[in-house]
Amino acid sequence: MPASPPGTSPSGPATGTASAAPGPGRPFSWRFTTPLFIGSALNPINSSLIATALLPIAHGLSVPLGQTAALITALYLASAIAQPTAGKAAEVFGPRRVFLAGIVLVGVGGLVGGFAQNLITLLVSRVLIGLGTSCAYPTAMLLIRRRARDAGMDRPPGGVLGGLQIAGIATASLGLPIGGVLVGALGWRAVFFVNVPVALAALVATLAWVSPDGPLDRSRRARDIASGLDLTGIAGFAAAMIALLLFLFGLPRLEWSLLGISVALWVALVAWELRARTPFLDLRLLASNKALTRTYLRFGLVLLCVYVVLYGITQWVEGVRGLSATEAGLLLLPMTLVGGLVILPVSRRNLVRGPVIAAALTCLAGSAGVLLLSGSAWIGWVIVITVIFGVAMGLAGAGNQTALYNQAPAEQLGTASGLLRTFGYVGSIASSAITGVVFHTSVTDNGVHLIAWIMVGVGVVLVLISVADRTLRTKPADN
Repeated sequence: MPASPPGTSPSGPATGTASAAPGPGRPFSWRFTTPLFIGSALNPINSSLIATALLPIAHGLSVPLGQTAALITALYLASAIAQPTAGKAAEVFGPRRVFLAGIVLVGVGGLVGGFAQNLITLLVSRVLIGLGTSCAYPTAMLLIRRRARDAGMDRPPGGVLGGLQIAGIATASLGLPIGGVLVGALGWRAVFFVNVPVALAALVATLAWVSPDGPLDRSRRARDIASGLDLTGIAGFAAAMIALLLFLFGLPRLEWSLLGISVALWVALVAWELRARTPFLDLRLLASNKALTRTYLRFGLVLLCVYVVLYGITQWVEGVRGLSATEAGLLLLPMTLVGGLVILPVSRRNLVRGPVIAAALTCLAGSAGVLLLSGSAWIGWVIVITVIFGVAMGLAGAGNQTALYNQAPAEQLGTASGLLRTFGYVGSIASSAITGVVFHTSVTDNGVHLIAWIMVGVGVVLVLISVADRTLRTKPADN
């Protein structure tokens, strides 16, 4: 993607730097990237951090265990909606401002949850954490693009995007062992309180090391700002997404009314967005930029399979093989480590087509490997499968993020980056629906094999749309 002309910002006037442009030496030093990586890691870690605390929360607050599952749903719902919304807000108000606002929300959410005395307050906390952590990734993408432009670079070093991808995706499975240690040592409130010092560190580092946005245009009227944000489109997207996700979370019970409401809301949203002056969900862009749309689809399908392993296989090793939650969490650590090791070399070279196709093939191979799981199979086979999916996650994360950076219009990079994460969350929620339907009555070998066949079907689709996509190109690495 060519750099913006001198003196302009890919995200509008609100995102220009107020300070001098970074020098040619090290524009992407550890000082600049550290707060961005910390902020981006908070969302995936919090998504799984709560898992080991659900039972202690139920006992501590004297509520049924089934009700505590809403704490997972709350963060997913908030994140799926907030990721593109934060990107849109960053394009209007400036990425650093939105990043800082998100960090503050995370800290507040951690305090609210840590001191909560009932489930409703915990739900509020999880929503605040979901909203706050969702601000990090799309704003980080905008800040990185701005930094590259100010340094006279056509694109940032691949290692920077790779580090962001490691922080934003590969850290997801870290939440399980971290949560187990925190709950075991300090109690369930620690999984909320831990956000406070991390948010404080990210806040201080951002204020010190990330250049401020340019001055806001205070002559703009509230009506103009609302139009620029497309608040009606955001509200419509939120309502339609909530109805759809509640339907998926309710499976295997079929709530047709929720599905009907969601369809009606999506139709209304499409009609509105096609007329909006600055649409939140640019449907014309998605229709005309089919390469970007395929990137979203690929990313969502890969994460569907990854999260089936992350949660479905975890249930299987606990229910069939008798492992504890801590032991199950440790079995998933190779996925994180391998994913991180794969992302960095691929990202540094800005590779796209090769890694995307390899990710699809690896995902298909790993899905076929799940068919070999059984109550009498070698337990080490689970580690082999997590390693395979760690490779798939690393290749897909690096390749699709680089593809997004090249395919998305510069002025819409924030919203486009947020939508990438939303598709990822839809994939993870779909995986939850699949495991919920298959394991509805009990966790069995036959159930895990059925899940494997579903994953194989997804893998075949993934391979077909990856191999057939001739728009993917490899970009040379920046030195």
